Amino acid sequence: MTREAARFQEIGEKFSPANEDWQPVIMKGAEIQAEAERLATLPDPPGGLRETRIVHSRSDPRGLGLAPGIEVRLGVLLAGERTPPRRHNATEVNFCIGGSGLTEVAGRKVDFRQYDVWNHPGWTPYVHTNPGRELQIRLTYSNAPLLRLLNVYRVESVDDAPPRVVASHEAGEPAAADENPFGTFPVRDGEALLMPYERLIDPPAIPSPALHWPWQEVKEQLDKLTALGSRYRGRRLYLLYNPRTGRTNGTTPSFFATMCVRPPGIVDRPHRHVSASINYYFSGAGYSTVAGERYEWEAGDLMLSAPGWAVHNHASKDDGPVYELTIQDQPYHIHLESLLWQEELRDAPILLGVEAGFRTNRSAVSS
Repeated sequence: MTREAARFQEIGEKFSPANEDWQPVIMKGAEIQAEAERLATLPDPPGGLRETRIVHSRSDPRGLGLAPGIEVRLGVLLAGERTPPRRHNATEVNFCIGGSGLTEVAGRKVDFRQYDVWNHPGWTPYVHTNPGRELQIRLTYSNAPLLRLLNVYRVESVDDAPPRVVASHEAGEPAAADENPFGTFPVRDGEALLMPYERLIDPPAIPSPALHWPWQEVKEQLDKLTALGSRYRGRRLYLLYNPRTGRTNGTTPSFFATMCVRPPGIVDRPHRHVSASINYYFSGAGYSTVAGERYEWEAGDLMLSAPGWAVHNHASKDDGPVYELTIQDQPYHIHLESLLWQEELRDAPILLGVEAGFRTNRSAVSS
């Protein structure tokens, strides 16, 4: 390593970098299909992976995301193929958009079909397999761009059966011989605490499971929301919730994945939030208005639909319902206490997760 130097940097309007606004982008379904077919023709894919990133033109060369903190990868497997086993310290949401397959991750086998969603915990070995006859096509959403910008993204190949690390004591319970005899204790006002080193390096361990949300079961529940009618002010969706994320409402610690249905002719109210949002539309057609510009989309399109803090809303056309998967880095912002959200533009923003949030009129229209 070469030695580097630090310097002092003045603070003030002249010297403070402004936020860099990203524009919405749409990767058309035909482009995604063409790239999937190209990947399928590779005779010797790099590292045994038929994968490619979908990258925004404004993306940092080290981040390489479709949004600043969200990577989207397109992956395919031919019939009978499997990926080499590997692991990394990013967490992921996987979404099958074509074919079917099997993923082995975190001690379970996820037998997935088209439009199923499943998550990958961090630093957990996994393998994708295509035991079927059709081309398997997946979209994978990862927090790798953030880890790359922090210079801490780690990836490694692993054996088919990597050794399992077993803790010397039960998860979350400190080893008695190593416990500081004074424990964690208060100072002065009783709310501020001091914690010993022994607990610092042995925080309570919360298992991080791999979970599976089959599309047919999700769709059955989504379709019931259509009956709420035009008076409903909320969005007709369900969060694919991972209880491990607790109050941050995530599918992974960084992202939530929601499945949404938009009946024909529904127009959302304009709103904004600092979290970025990426939509994959797999049925129907419509348009989004983002920062005053209109963007048309249809089934098969992938869209960065809400760059952070841009005013936006979405609408479905009259020729059928829209179904979509939305990935948003809201849980990460709740952790950071940075999730500013403006549900009604005439009202002041709220710091969700710290302040009380918003309510809909669902109880009124459901009665």
